[in-house]
Amino acid sequence: MYPENLKYTEDHEWVRVENGKAYIGVTNYAQDQLGDVVFLELPEEGEEYEMGESFGVIESVKTVSDLFMPVDGKIAGVNEKLNDNPELINEDPYGDGWVVVIEIRDESQLDQLMDNQTYEKTIE
Repeated sequence: MYPENLKYTEDHEWVRVENGKAYIGVTNYAQDQLGDVVFLELPEEGEEYEMGESFGVIESVKTVSDLFMPVDGKIAGVNEKLNDNPELINEDPYGDGWVVVIEIRDESQLDQLMDNQTYEKTIE
């Protein structure tokens, strides 16, 4: 149910590493719990964050939640499509609904995140 090639956090973010950069988004479970996503407050390119630090806000019809950085890194890009189409998070959380891409500062931090099977057990 949850892609094997991703790492997951307890805060329901996912990480996909490609060519030294990490794409970050929210899990299918998170978007389902949130309901229809209506707005995102996202960081600026170049900003740096520590693991566990809030890097943005996601608003849905039900609630407002912080987005938390899964690993230390610098924002290398923001998914601009979400400005006009925040519902992409609901429609395609692991594809077009990615939130930010970062330059990872310490790849060993990925070992502290969950694999898909561990994540599934935490949300059962």
